[in-house]
Amino acid sequence: MAKSTGKVRAARLTDLSALGELSRLAQGAAEGTRSLGLPVSGPPIGAFTLFRLPLGAFTPHDVMYVFDRNGSIAGLLRVERETIRDEWTVVELDAIGDGDAGDVRFRLLQNLQRDGAKRGAARFHVACADADDNVELFMQAGFVRYGDECVLRRTPGTPLPPPMDEEMAHACGIRECTPADALALSKLYAAITPRPIQRLEAFRLHDWERQGRDWRVPRSSLAPILRFADVIAFVQDAPGGGRDGNSIDALVQVGVAKEDQPHYLKVMARPDVDISALLRYALGVIGARGDAATTHRQGVLAPVRTYESPVDRRLEEEGFVSIASVTLLMKETLVRVAEPRLVPAGVR
Repeated sequence: MAKSTGKVRAARLTDLSALGELSRLAQGAAEGTRSLGLPVSGPPIGAFTLFRLPLGAFTPHDVMYVFDRNGSIAGLLRVERETIRDEWTVVELDAIGDGDAGDVRFRLLQNLQRDGAKRGAARFHVACADADDNVELFMQAGFVRYGDECVLRRTPGTPLPPPMDEEMAHACGIRECTPADALALSKLYAAITPRPIQRLEAFRLHDWERQGRDWRVPRSSLAPILRFADVIAFVQDAPGGGRDGNSIDALVQVGVAKEDQPHYLKVMARPDVDISALLRYALGVIGARGDAATTHRQGVLAPVRTYESPVDRRLEEEGFVSIASVTLLMKETLVRVAEPRLVPAGVR
């Protein structure tokens, strides 16, 4: 890996044109470029796409760095900050240069971690394709690989099912999610998620109370899409309320695109539950709430983690096909300590 000459600095308004072109080249996999390789097509969700979106697409908490090589931009790193939990998500890491693209990206990543440590970042997240040395780059920087997701897509030409009426939805136990469902959702998550991943993601009860555009639980590789979508979550109650009277069998998070982006589904369900009605309901919501100009333009994307099977097969039954696999990595900046145990008062 060649050593690159240049410096990392914060992006400026005067960089927008150059950043747009760099992002377009990298997301289009031009020769000599490298990116995270997330499978979003026509057009990719890159900086060059974001710059033509409303300014509300960016928040004051977002971070963008560039690699300046003698006045020309050779690298870009864009981060979304979740201020509720001080978590930073890398959503774009691009570089151009036949011999030193790898070094440019590594230096951008080093700068991110130094800056994040100063600003109190608790965790760094990233999702990337296992290509162009992406995984090796982040592991070299101290990230831990903790999961893989299969990304499924329902093509734009596939007709969406008609919206389900309220009476039919009620018969299937489907209703809109509310903050009062937080405990039941936490139990659902714990029932299907391996304990090591639960410890890493460390969701708390009040995290499940927030369902919307500004907070994305459960996390996925394509969560940045939700910034440009109307987000609604629906649950499927267990028949009769289950053992404790308020159990939930499945959750679907629906992101209805407001811009020229794909719609989004994220499903979390117990493996022995039939979720076909819930999926049709969610697709019907997209058809009913989507803008006429964008409803069928980009299709629907649905990320599914490997341990969440058979959700992927249920999606395939509804017209989804697998288009890619991505890797999830995370780095914690906080040190975990064991909680002290209580001992009898007379013990020294």
